[in-house]
Amino acid sequence: MIYGYARCSTNEDKQDIMRQTRELKAAGAEQIFLEYEHGDTAIKKQLASLLEQAKEGDTIITLEVSRLARSTKQLCEIIDTVKNKCLRLSIVGSINVDCTNGEIDPMTNAFIQMSGVFAELELRIIRERVRSGMANAKAKGVKIGRPQVTADNIPAVFFRHYPAYQNKKLNLSEFSRICNLSRTTIYKYISLLDNV
Repeated sequence: MIYGYARCSTNEDKQDIMRQTRELKAAGAEQIFLEYEHGDTAIKKQLASLLEQAKEGDTIITLEVSRLARSTKQLCEIIDTVKNKCLRLSIVGSINVDCTNGEIDPMTNAFIQMSGVFAELELRIIRERVRSGMANAKAKGVKIGRPQVTADNIPAVFFRHYPAYQNKKLNLSEFSRICNLSRTTIYKYISLLDNV
């Protein structure tokens, strides 16, 4: 079986995940696991599920090392699992790790670990640029963070369905789904109205 693994940081980035999916299918993926998590997130549920489901001799393909992990430690743990389960790991167009005999050759191991170091470095550079940009914007008087939510800027869709929620015709989950808002946001709006 050939499994594909695609990851992007948020589920709003549909174009990127669809691009990855297309390229993974073109590379031969029969089943693709989609993950919406940051690269350095400790637990990636879809990746864990994929590694658990894969059986000896199966192949896992992804487009870049940074899709698997942005931490060298996490990458080494993934490689250990690949080795222990006798799998193949292919980074499309660059690295092929064949552990079907339960071993990994030293050169391939070194190369993939170096790739992990560069993925981690790239993440740290991005974070430093963001911090610097935010400090610069703050120094110029730009307000950093999410805009303050007040009762005046609650969306109309919330008010359209709020009476049904108050009359217990909708539970919180239904209210959230109808408004296309998270439960946390719904709670925030309800709290704001209760304090008005």
